This record gives sequence, structure tokens and C-alpha cells, in this order.
Amino acid sequence: MLNTKTMIAALCAGAVVSCVTLQMTKADPVTDELVIDGKKMITHAKPPEGHPLDVVRSGWLYREPDTRSLEADSFENPGMLFVSKGEQIWNKVEGTAGKSCASCHHDAAKSMKGVGAKYPVWDAKTKRPIDVELQIDKCRVEQMGAPAYKFDDGNQRALTTYIKYQSLGMPVHVDLSKGDMKAWWQKGKDVYYTRFGQLNLSCASCHEENNGKHIRADHLSQGNVNGFPTYRLNTTGMVSVQNRFRGCIRDTRAEIPKAFSDELMALELYVTWRGTGLSVETPAVRQ
Repeated sequence: MLNTKTMIAALCAGAVVSCVTLQMTKADPVTDELVIDGKKMITHAKPPEGHPLDVVRSGWLYREPDTRSLEADSFENPGMLFVSKGEQIWNKVEGTAGKSCASCHHDAAKSMKGVGAKYPVWDAKTKRPIDVELQIDKCRVEQMGAPAYKFDDGNQRALTTYIKYQSLGMPVHVDLSKGDMKAWWQKGKDVYYTRFGQLNLSCASCHEENNGKHIRADHLSQGNVNGFPTYRLNTTGMVSVQNRFRGCIRDTRAEIPKAFSDELMALELYVTWRGTGLSVETPAVRQ
């Protein structure tokens, strides 16, 4: 038999879910065209084989006019400040090897073009997928003799933003043919449809079953991650994809997995795949 506290918690959770359901109203995303620095972004794409949706859409289409205009104007986009900071870090010498990122990779506009569109990739050494953040840490430790960044370190976010910005406009495409990527993709899919926490919600509950609906002031998108790291107006800073995953799971009132855990790396792989064909928009702007 449930004790009193448990019964109250269950009733409150049920009440919240009921309220959320009652407040949801349908609102179609816009069909506007997004052009950034003269580059037309792909905001609608044909889904890859096995995708549950008929059309893959950028989260930009679900945002309010003021938010959309911020992303479309690089002079106004606050995320561009982090691109500039990332460029400084790219050229900064750190570690015992006396190297910077530029020492090996030179001009990021050339060497990093396309990188943000293809990660996560298979890492044969660790036998798991790694994203741009983990690749940065790998280079710092193995090539620069510098310590890995702590998760969500400001420099880590800025450098990731700078690197992914070099792929602006390029379509997302992850290679599932390498190593055990297909098994990790399946694991990520399982996580995506798993219900978490007291609210008993999965990623699919919002971004698949209810995408296009309004919940309070938020217009639920498909949850694609082609714009991450993303500048969020409500926190006035860049947010990494792993941070966003953990925040969503926290909001279900569940135990929060560690960043870059197997569960969250698999989820990042799967969710990135779900956005196949959309342009890299980093730094995107969301509310």
C-alpha cells in the first residue's frame, strides 16, 4: 500500500499532466525562409528511411517572429559573441605541447567545414560515438597536453559553437555504417521512447506525439538539434545539447544521467539522425 507522501506525489504528478494536456492547443509552424549571411538554410527536409515523421522541420519554424529574426541577422544574434570567443580559444596555445587548435588544424573555415554536420562519429579507441565536445577533449589531452574541459565549461561551449559554425548551412548527416553505430542508434531510439520520472514523459511525448502544439507559452518543435549549441533567451547563454537533454529529463522529475553517459551519447546520436537533411544553424536562437 502507498504511504501518504507517495500518494500525494502521485496525485500531484497526475494533476500536472492533466493540466498540461488541457492547455495544449494546435498551432502550425511557419513556412518562412531562413537565410543567414546569404546562405539559405534547409528548414524542411525529407526524412531518412525509418523516420516516424513525414517531414523533418527545424525548430526555427516554431519560434516567435522576434526570435526568428534574431537568428537570421548575424549582427543581432547574441550567439555570435560566443563564435568570436571560440575563435580566440582556437588560436590560444595551451598545454605542455605548446600547441593551439590552429597549430594542427590551421584555418578553421577550411579544416572544420563539414565537421559540425557529421558528428557524432564512431571513435575506434573508446568504441563508442563521440560528439564535438568529446573530440575537443580528446585533442586537448592527446595532442596539446592540456586537461579536458569540465562538462559545460564556458570555453568548451564557445569552442564547440565556433567549430560547428564553420558548417553553417550544410545538411546534417551522421554515418551509421562505422563500428557499432547502428547498435548505439537503436539504444538511443530506446531512450527516446522511454518514459521518465514522476510525470511519466518521454522525448517522444512532446516532440513527436505533440509537436506543433502549444504548452503554456512554448510551441513544441520536433526537438531537432541541428542548431546546438543554441543561444537561449531565457538563460541568456549558450546551451549544449547534453545540457538540454539533462534539463528535459530533470523536468520530468527523474534522476538525471551524467553528461556523455552511454544513455545520453546514444540519445544524441539518435536525435541528430532524426534531423538528417536540416542545415546546421549553430548558433541558433531559441526562447
